[in-house]
Amino acid sequence: MKIKHRKPQNLPLLPVTKQRRMMNQPGKWVALVAAIWIQAFTGTNFDFPSYSSNLKAALGMSQVELNYLAVASDVGKAFGWCSGIALLYFPLWVVMLMAASMGFLGYGLQWLLLQGIVSLPYSMVYLLCLLAGCSICWFNTICYVSCIQKFPTNRALALSLIVSFNGVSAALYTLMANALDPNDASLYLLLNALVPLIISVVTFLPILHQPPAQPSSADATRNDSLTFICLYITAVITGLYLITFNSTPSSKYGAQLLLAGAFALLLVPLCLPGIWSTHKWLFRIASTGLSSVLHFRFNLVNHELQQELIPIETERSGTKVITPFDYKEKESISRKMMGKENLTVLEEEHSAKMLIRRLDFWLYFVAYFCGGTIGLVYSNNLGQISQSLGYSSLTSSLVTLYSSCSFFGRLISAGPDFMREKVHFARTGWLALALVPTPIAFILLAASGSEIALQIGTGLIGLSSGFMFSASVSITSELFGPNSSGVNHNILITNIPLGSFLYGVLAAVSYDSTAGSSNQTAAALGDVVVCIGRKCYLQTFIWWACISIIGLASCFLLFRRTKPAYDRHYESNPNKT
Repeated sequence: MKIKHRKPQNLPLLPVTKQRRMMNQPGKWVALVAAIWIQAFTGTNFDFPSYSSNLKAALGMSQVELNYLAVASDVGKAFGWCSGIALLYFPLWVVMLMAASMGFLGYGLQWLLLQGIVSLPYSMVYLLCLLAGCSICWFNTICYVSCIQKFPTNRALALSLIVSFNGVSAALYTLMANALDPNDASLYLLLNALVPLIISVVTFLPILHQPPAQPSSADATRNDSLTFICLYITAVITGLYLITFNSTPSSKYGAQLLLAGAFALLLVPLCLPGIWSTHKWLFRIASTGLSSVLHFRFNLVNHELQQELIPIETERSGTKVITPFDYKEKESISRKMMGKENLTVLEEEHSAKMLIRRLDFWLYFVAYFCGGTIGLVYSNNLGQISQSLGYSSLTSSLVTLYSSCSFFGRLISAGPDFMREKVHFARTGWLALALVPTPIAFILLAASGSEIALQIGTGLIGLSSGFMFSASVSITSELFGPNSSGVNHNILITNIPLGSFLYGVLAAVSYDSTAGSSNQTAAALGDVVVCIGRKCYLQTFIWWACISIIGLASCFLLFRRTKPAYDRHYESNPNKT
């Protein structure tokens, strides 16, 4: 047998197109870290309880009027569709700067009001709160669009990760305020105005440079999952750091040290993907160099090795592109008529008109309305709740506790995605389980006015509502179609301003009536009457417990109706994201 010798040549272990694709991998991770930073510093609505009492005193408002300001911030979220329209005509970075400008104006003028520099009527303050709330929604849209574009096959993991960091905003702002001046509550408004603008400038280049998304192979998807595991571990460490050290009293200097540690932890996600990519790149270079040496010294062995690599390389080059969903499969499934009663398949596209006709959507709407939204309203009233129970000094720590538990709830919502190969359980079932702590918390708050009950109840509500806020993005995509999720999810979250108004008015009316009906429970602070005692929010907690039970029942019915569709989906796509 005559062996034909060839010139020595380097044999890459991957095709050139895949090597180029790997060179573009860091870009998507930098964009993900930019989205994490944006989310971490733009959840400015969570620190409303920290300065709400000052705002109430400055304007001489009643509790009902203060509630309307909290509602205004949530009403801004109802204009989330405007950000989607803006993205049709402007690039991401332009929309981001528009969002930062709205927040700067909305919060900045309120800070000038508390400083006594300007005098504003109540109606103008209401519009400023609405504008500030709108900026939050615009920031969220920017982050969602960026992650969906960069991680088509791991979009659920990417979305859960960035949304979870939105839950630590209150803890970060509390640290910043304590590091500057622990006794000045108006600092929260100044920070709300400046920090998102600064973060927008810092993340300007990653958002500006948006390389086109590359198709991912099975190996690349698996490697991305490993990187996500590292990022989630880092997120858990960050949350534990904030909830552990932020809950302990510290001096101004101590708060500055804790803030520096928090910033250092936020820089870690930027390093992990780079370390991982560098490791794989060095390993590939070493492997390529070793193969070149073997080729030079052992022509015969290299010839046989080359013959084995050719079909492997061809097979790798022909790897099928993984997209968020298989279009051919969808075309065949779309021919099947969807039953009028139950969903038959997941990820079936729904138009807005089709959406509002489905019973499953309204069960989902009620579950969100009576579950997640009521937790958000509770957080807006934390300042007055702690004040009425005699724990005014704990307001900041309670806000931090709610924020941190909301953060962990959002992280836990990614659990089904990590366990999808071993545990096939409908995501709506996980959602029903996550809503169980909410009625338990309100019953506990109604039964006891102790400090420990207040802390446990706040933590449970934050954990439950955080899970709902994060999981709802993926559930909307699965139940009503990924391509329509932007519009459909904005329709779903219209329940937030509605619930914020109704639940807030219920709490405010009960608060004011209790303060006016008993001289023993009312205390005058200037021109403002403040209710003191357990009775101030007792009826509210009872009502909220009953409403959250309705949300839990609605979510359980949704789970029962969608379970067959999830079962069929897992059987036909056991490894699908």
